[in-house]
Amino acid sequence: MTRPFLSVFLAGVTLALTMAAGSSQDYRRLRGAILIDGSSTVYPITEAVAEEFSSEAPRVKTTVGISGTGGGFKRFAAGETDVSDASRAIKAKEVDACTKGGVEFIEIPVAYDGLTIVLNKANDWVDHLTVDELKKIYLASSSAKTWSDVRAGWPDKAIKVYSPGTDSGTFDYFKEVVAGKTDSIRSDMQVSEDDNVLVRGVAGDVSSIGFFGCAYYFENAGQLKACPIINKEGKAVMPNKGTIESGAYNPFSRPLFIYVNKTSAERPEVQGFIEFYLENAGELSEEVGYVRLPDEVYDRCRTNFKNGRTGTQFLKDGEKVHGALPAIYK
Repeated sequence: MTRPFLSVFLAGVTLALTMAAGSSQDYRRLRGAILIDGSSTVYPITEAVAEEFSSEAPRVKTTVGISGTGGGFKRFAAGETDVSDASRAIKAKEVDACTKGGVEFIEIPVAYDGLTIVLNKANDWVDHLTVDELKKIYLASSSAKTWSDVRAGWPDKAIKVYSPGTDSGTFDYFKEVVAGKTDSIRSDMQVSEDDNVLVRGVAGDVSSIGFFGCAYYFENAGQLKACPIINKEGKAVMPNKGTIESGAYNPFSRPLFIYVNKTSAERPEVQGFIEFYLENAGELSEEVGYVRLPDEVYDRCRTNFKNGRTGTQFLKDGEKVHGALPAIYK
């Protein structure tokens, strides 16, 4: 290596280190506290971001709670939290609660999830399930009590049903798909906001069935068996990165969100945290078992946050908007 080239090389390294140090120093100047609550499904992503952020901004205390999507929105609308984790888009009644509480919010999708139907490892009769069969298992109006009631030829074993808490976005999403607006979910389920409780329950009973986000299944695949679901195209599809991102794993693929209080976002520590979140959401989502969004969606979210764009893009005239994120966030 010649001396002139070495000088240029060292200068480049020095500049890169200076820029990196400057960026880190910006975060290190931040101080304060950030309070986050909400979805247990989004929790692993937000907690991973918070841990990484704490190394860059050691004087900022970031607390991440788990009270479920609905519980998180209640606190958020009351102005008690800065950020709300949500495993579904905000509902019209929650928007109204925010309006009444004087809370303007910025909506940010952060990853894809595939709601996973799980079975006991020793279950050797279920090869796939249709949505209609899930209705037989989960609807209050169904008379199915045993697996043989669900499909002829299956064993006459009582079904033990596990479910996330009814205040969770995961439950809301499942209910929307399976029960719709007219039916209700059975009440004799084992319910918990802690997905680890659901894992242990299904793993311990051969006749059991449950559901939660794909990350918890991926993390516990050695203990549980994921059930293929017949999609709208009539194909049995397993939840994985490819089928969730492509939409083939329907109707149980969904985006995950954080909602930021606009007033909180004016504080330097919250602004820095959200900017850090968006820079790292894709990588950290994959690290904890979810599916990253297209870069164009993260770019649009960065622009929306920078411009302080408030409100939800998933409601129009009080009705839900459905479609692919790249089309909605354009």
